[in-house]
Amino acid sequence: MASSRAQILVIEDEAAQRDVITYNLRKEGYEVRTAQDGDEAELELAEEVPDLILLDWMMPGASGLELARRIRARSETRETPVIMLTARGEEEDVIRGLDVGADDYITKPYSVTELLARVRSALRRSKSGGAHTIRVGDIEMNVETHRVHVSGQEISLGPLEFRLLRTFMERPDRVFERDQLLDKVWGRSAYVDSRTVDVHVGRLRKSLGAEAASQIRTVRGKGYALG
Repeated sequence: MASSRAQILVIEDEAAQRDVITYNLRKEGYEVRTAQDGDEAELELAEEVPDLILLDWMMPGASGLELARRIRARSETRETPVIMLTARGEEEDVIRGLDVGADDYITKPYSVTELLARVRSALRRSKSGGAHTIRVGDIEMNVETHRVHVSGQEISLGPLEFRLLRTFMERPDRVFERDQLLDKVWGRSAYVDSRTVDVHVGRLRKSLGAEAASQIRTVRGKGYALG
């Protein structure tokens, strides 16, 4: 059972899918609200902000992609975790979903076990962010004080390495392409090339030490991931 009554908003136009998701989430102890399209979702979000949103991509009216953009544009829901549910499994579609602000992405058909695991993971990350502390393996980061500890020992990081590590830690296991890291860490207006990312990943690994550094994976032909 879930350890607390976290509230989840399920936005899904297919009644059968919505009912299955709702049943299994409630069985795990979550409080669930539902919406069948973007208009209903807007009303639900205006009434109360949930702890997590499960959002279907393909819906009548405003698409899940457009709704995700709106969610991220509002201060009240900017930090609310969003998991997109979709039959669109091509890599470019996954990237589009993540780029508009989705925290995770599940391709249909998926198992209930996988869905619940993704929900638990997203809620854990959200709670860590609210406490200003993120933990992944032996690495602990306080995003408010900008202090990083590895196996209990504080390490020193420059501003770019700190932002790079924070990006990885906020989305463990996600593979970031070099251009995505440039946008998130340096900003879209920065005049630097993708090789700059490799240099700073190298510096970050050196600062973390051999054991923790091994958690940053190089994904051939793609980029980097933590975990």
